[in-house]
Amino acid sequence: MTLLSSENQTSFTEFILLGSINIKQGKTFLFVFFLILYTICFLGNSFIITVVLLNQTLHTPMYFFLGNLSFLDICYITVTVPKMLADLWTESPSISFLGCAAQMYFFVTLVGTEGFLLASMALDRYFAICRPFAYTSLMNKWICLQLAGISWTCGFLNASLHTALTFRLVFCHSNRINHFFCDIPPLLSISCSDTSVNEVALLTVGVFVGLSPFFFTLVSYAFILHAILSNQQKGPSHKAISTCVSHLTVVILFYGASIFTYVRPTSSYSLERDQLVGVLYSVLTPTLNPLIYSLRNKEVKLGMKKLIGAGPFSCGI
Repeated sequence: MTLLSSENQTSFTEFILLGSINIKQGKTFLFVFFLILYTICFLGNSFIITVVLLNQTLHTPMYFFLGNLSFLDICYITVTVPKMLADLWTESPSISFLGCAAQMYFFVTLVGTEGFLLASMALDRYFAICRPFAYTSLMNKWICLQLAGISWTCGFLNASLHTALTFRLVFCHSNRINHFFCDIPPLLSISCSDTSVNEVALLTVGVFVGLSPFFFTLVSYAFILHAILSNQQKGPSHKAISTCVSHLTVVILFYGASIFTYVRPTSSYSLERDQLVGVLYSVLTPTLNPLIYSLRNKEVKLGMKKLIGAGPFSCGI
C-alpha cells in the first residue's frame, strides 16, 4: 500500500473494496450468481442491438431508444461486475486511485444517462399513444438524435462534476471502501476533508438528474394509462396496460434505487444497506431491462425469428 504525503496530509494511492471481504460465506454462490446475471445481460442486450440494427422494420424512435438503452446497460454492468467477480475469485480487492476514479466516473455517467433515456422513452410512448396523428412529426429522426445526445451529455457532465469534486478530497484516515465498487457516498465517508460542497452538489444536481426525469416519466405514464383506460371505442387494452405496468416497474426500481443512493442527506447513509441497493440497480436493473422492454415485445420477437431463422427456437417465439 503506497502513501503520498504533503505537509500534514497523507493520501492513499489505492483503495480496498470491502464488499467481497465482508462476505464470510457463500462467495462461490455469489460469484456464480453475478456471472450468470452478467452473461444474461450482455447476451440479451447484444442480441437486441443486433436485431434492431438488422431489421429495417425496427428502425423507429421506440427501438432507437431501446438500442441506446441496451448499449448503455452493457456498459453499465461491465463497469462494475467484472471487477466484483475478480474480487470474489481472488480475494484481493484492491483498486488503484486512478482506477477507482475511472470506475466511478463511468458508473455515474451511465446512471445519469439512463435516467434521461428512460424519460425520453416515456415521452416517445406518450406521443405514440396520446398524440398518434402528430407522432411522426413530433418524434422525427432529428428529435430522437437530440434527445439521445442530451441524455448522454447530461450523464457525462454530471459524472465530470462529481468525479472532480470527489477526487479533490484527501483520503488520509482510511483507504477501505465499504462497497463492492467505487461510488460517491462510500468515498465521501472515508475522506478526511470537508465534504459539505460534495453533499450540496449531490442533493442539488440529484434533483435535476434524478428527481426531474423521474417525475416527468411518471407523469408521462399517467397520461398514457389514462388514454388507454379512457378508450371508449375499443375499450382498455389489457396488453397495453400490462406493458405500461411492466415498464413502470423497471422505472420505479431504477429511479427509486438511484434516488435513495444519491438524493438524501449523508447523515442517513447506511453503507451496509447501501451495498445491497447499489447491487440492485447496478446489476439487476440492466439484466431486467431487455426482458421487460424488448423480449416481451411482439416486433422484437418477430425480428429475432427472422434473425435466427426456422428451427427449434422458432417454436417459442
